Amino acid sequence: MAAISMRNIVKRYDDGYQAVRDVSLDIADGEFVILVGPSGCGKSTLLRMIVGLEDITSGEMVIGEQRVNDKAPRDRNLSMVFQNYALYPHLTVFENIAFPLRLKKVRDDEVKAKVTEVAAVLELTENLDRKPANLSGGQRQRVAMGRAIVRDADAFLFDEPLSNLDAKLRGQMRTEIARLQRRLGTTTVYVTHDQTEAMTLGDRIAVLRKGELQQVGTAHQLYEEPVNLFVAGFIGSPPMNFVPGRISGGRVETPLGTMRVTSDRVRRVGDRDPVLLGLRPEFFADATLLAPFERGRGFNFTAHVDVTEWLGSQLYAYVPYEAPREITERLRTLQRELDSEQMRTQLVIALSLDSRIRSDSEASLWLDPDRMHVFDPATGANLTYDPDRAFD
Repeated sequence: MAAISMRNIVKRYDDGYQAVRDVSLDIADGEFVILVGPSGCGKSTLLRMIVGLEDITSGEMVIGEQRVNDKAPRDRNLSMVFQNYALYPHLTVFENIAFPLRLKKVRDDEVKAKVTEVAAVLELTENLDRKPANLSGGQRQRVAMGRAIVRDADAFLFDEPLSNLDAKLRGQMRTEIARLQRRLGTTTVYVTHDQTEAMTLGDRIAVLRKGELQQVGTAHQLYEEPVNLFVAGFIGSPPMNFVPGRISGGRVETPLGTMRVTSDRVRRVGDRDPVLLGLRPEFFADATLLAPFERGRGFNFTAHVDVTEWLGSQLYAYVPYEAPREITERLRTLQRELDSEQMRTQLVIALSLDSRIRSDSEASLWLDPDRMHVFDPATGANLTYDPDRAFD
């Protein structure tokens, strides 16, 4: 195993396009780090530079205290699992897993012992004599993982390994990968565009945007303390609501109504016009289900619910609101950058399953203003960001 240190990494192609911009990131020995972001953000390019499949324009790549910029992939002792499995169709599962050992001319008895051990870990023992064409997608992915594990590499690199699987199988494989990494304790770098994978798998998450590193932290840190609009919009499903507002004289004016500034984090922002308020769906509630003392410590308002969605274990209400043109354009730009769910001038509110709020109706709603974030619409910076906030 080995730590990985990226110091001011830049990747610029011959046509001048800069795919990675001055990225510095330290990954500890045995740590599981996720590189996440929308398509084209540079995450796969960065992974390929770690393994040596892409040249580094400038900066230093250090693996296990050795500078590896000029080392060939075969000399870095890294294992990579690709999106398309990259299995040899004419070889059995046994020989696909054993392939790296065959290249190193490992003795047959040692090959058999190592492949048998890895196959048992990945629950592939009964499939060792089968060909890849006769396996399910999940089994093929486990074979690809087995081929990576059997090498005793210093680090595992995963390049969107679950994107070809259906939703149910992705959930199962996420659990298997997390359990396997904890068991082996091998340094792991995992690339994905799926924020659900990012939130559930890694020790830390590194969010990339247009080749630049935006924020690094635990899933909890990125969810509760996003450094800017981009991270706030990318992490979380449904995404954070962004509502235009104005802070003046200890009050916050919004399309939902005017509320008093109660939290110190918002007070520190001071008077500002305009701002974007960041409100997660779970910051809201059906006011009719709350006790009087709970309603009294929040902001109560009445709004027209356009649509409700019942998903069995979840209930969402959609509340449209009016916004200035510049705010609407800012949200559309953010939507394009995120390459994800559409951000309209509407609230997405998470409701208790006991709620009787229905589509096309007036509803009494409640908001916890102490939890809201305040963003600068021009720069995207989170004006209430607290880097020293403690998390359990």
